[in-house]
Amino acid sequence: YPSIGSRPPNVKEGRRRALKLLKDAGHEDWAKRPIRTLTKGMAQTVQLLGTIIHEPKLIVLDEPFAGLDALNQQKLEQLIRDQAAAGVTVIFSTHVIPHAERLCERIAIIAEGQAVFEGAVNEARGKLRPIVHLRTRSEDGPWRDALPASAQQIGGEWRFELPVSGPEPLLKALIEGGAGIETLSIERPVLHDAF
Repeated sequence: YPSIGSRPPNVKEGRRRALKLLKDAGHEDWAKRPIRTLTKGMAQTVQLLGTIIHEPKLIVLDEPFAGLDALNQQKLEQLIRDQAAAGVTVIFSTHVIPHAERLCERIAIIAEGQAVFEGAVNEARGKLRPIVHLRTRSEDGPWRDALPASAQQIGGEWRFELPVSGPEPLLKALIEGGAGIETLSIERPVLHDAF
């Protein structure tokens, strides 16, 4: 029920906005279909569009990507970005970490009912050291002393956390020690690793 003093909803304006949202989402043809004829993903998209018709300043979504195919997930991500760009605060829960990584400025990671992390996505990633992937022509030599004790050889590739001293001393020791570097890459941790 509307609160006392609020204006009654403008049905004509609501329909206009609904048609525009459907058109922007590439689903203008859905406007003439009964909701029961839509797939689960289609119905979920319509529900989401219905929540933003009145142009809210805060949107709270619970697992909004569940049941959506890849194309509709992409459209939903764009819709969320558009809402955020328009100044809307969007809060959503998800178990799909890449969605949070791509869409969120700030996150809260909840484990066993407790917030174990709250902050920027980069802060969460920053809790972990980058991982070095190294392949060498030489299997042994003085260069091995440059690898941390925790280095593991997996499928002919060495993997270990980048030393705090950075890549330069490591590269120098590998070159001077005759490692014969075939490939060396430094992989920045993703949010899933931090989780």
